[in-house]
Amino acid sequence: MTPPKDTLEERLNSIESRFAFQEDLVHQLDEVVRSQADTIDELKRELLKMRTELTHTPESEAPPEEQVPPHY
Repeated sequence: MTPPKDTLEERLNSIESRFAFQEDLVHQLDEVVRSQADTIDELKRELLKMRTELTHTPESEAPPEEQVPPHY
């Protein structure tokens, strides 16, 4: 026994509708992931730059509040 045609069409329409929403959601999530990846890359570059600056900064050039006293 096969279900009535209307039921099959309704089910197909429902599946197509859900698929369209899921496809849109996947695109939105992809944009979020790409944006986060760009932010992470930028933060990595900034951290590397800061590390480089800190390792190449002599103690005498550091601001007085950050300098270690000579008796240490």
